[in-house]
Amino acid sequence: MLIKGFLLKYFFTVLFIIIFTGCTSNEAKPAVETLKRDILVKVDENLSSDKSVQKTSKEEVEIYDLANVPQDVSYFIKNITKNIPLYDIQKQYEKHYFSVWNIDKPREDLNSAKWPFASFCVGSSYGENFQPLKQEFFDDMLKSANFESYGSVNKEAIVLKETNIRAFPTIKPLLKDPSLAGEGFPFDYLQNSTLTANKPIFISHYSKNREWAFVFSSFTSGWIKSDEFVILNKKNSDMWQKAQQVHIIAEGTPIYSLNGDFLFKSKIGMMFALISEDKESYTILTVSSAKSSKPLFLKSKISKNIAIKGILTLNRKNLANIVNEVSATNYGWGGVYEQRDCSSMLRDLFAPFGIWLPRNSYQQSKAGRVINLKNLSDEDKVRLIKEQGVPFETLLYKKGHIVLYVGTYNDEIIAFHNTWGIKTKKDDIEGRVVIGKPIFSTLKLGKNQVNYDKESEILRNLKSMNILTQ
Repeated sequence: MLIKGFLLKYFFTVLFIIIFTGCTSNEAKPAVETLKRDILVKVDENLSSDKSVQKTSKEEVEIYDLANVPQDVSYFIKNITKNIPLYDIQKQYEKHYFSVWNIDKPREDLNSAKWPFASFCVGSSYGENFQPLKQEFFDDMLKSANFESYGSVNKEAIVLKETNIRAFPTIKPLLKDPSLAGEGFPFDYLQNSTLTANKPIFISHYSKNREWAFVFSSFTSGWIKSDEFVILNKKNSDMWQKAQQVHIIAEGTPIYSLNGDFLFKSKIGMMFALISEDKESYTILTVSSAKSSKPLFLKSKISKNIAIKGILTLNRKNLANIVNEVSATNYGWGGVYEQRDCSSMLRDLFAPFGIWLPRNSYQQSKAGRVINLKNLSDEDKVRLIKEQGVPFETLLYKKGHIVLYVGTYNDEIIAFHNTWGIKTKKDDIEGRVVIGKPIFSTLKLGKNQVNYDKESEILRNLKSMNILTQ
């Protein structure tokens, strides 16, 4: 009993520390990380003398790649000579972005829309109190979802603020067994994704009590609160999407109405209709709610330092700026806490360049020219990536995780990715060394850690590479 009490006390102490030090999460369906944490080990004292290697905290120094691989994008972009405007793909990007304003019914059949009710069930699901969820919860959710009204509204709408899109019509979480590594808080399986402010959506129908609406965005579907969007008429949505577009290229800048009212903060991946411009700023169209849930169209003036008319040219300077901006957020499963996971970071990173990516890692791995890496030896994978991979234009995919190939360092392949942590295993018990943010690393991240789980290594598990611009 004393041992059991000690373990429980230790578990909740670790949980408390994790919750209040800002830990976040993982990718929208597949990969799972964890709140469990292994003991970190000090790395070799022979750390790189390269000035570009940034040593920040003691914790980071204890993770070999963070101490030995440059964590500054400027190191990896120095050999990029391209200066290409990708205007030929801009129209394709805008077509994807506004796709939900150009449909007249849900683009999924009912069974597809109900996938969460087939995926989550009693016996493997836990609530916010770490207690097993009962059948009553699932029955209530299905009843609330009101799927007999699927496709009954069919209206174009726009999101008013950054919004979580949920698999069930509830803010309550659904966790897997919290006692297992890679499960429990903060990995809420009902967190599908997030939608940025003023994002186009399509309304299928409302929940029974009309608190929630089932919606489609350009890249996912699910439930959002009814007070987080406003319905548009066809004339307004057509005007918005036919206008010259302005891409946001900076994170966290407050955007106000011309009256000085705060609307929301800027985030990479946002796009707005341009009204006018002067030497230093753009005037853009924004939307706020109004009486009786009617749209209130506003003008907002934003600095040209945080936005660009059209799309960015793919070059050294612009890549460095955007990588630094998306690096400002931590790791967040499904975008929870206004953070990003591995696939949403890459999706937003390429948006200002006019490259549209799907939401999850598997779908992203199919974009552009795909090169199969299955059944190849590690040596052959490395050779193929070095021969055919294009730095900052090539994605490397393993089940549940996707990374951006940026080149080599000390002849090792380096990837930029947003990761929860490093898997460990001791006596067949899994654990994690938590990182929880975007990093540059080798494809053998964690190889110097105590109890490193080599079976989970990125390189060993790579399935494909895909070049986005080919």
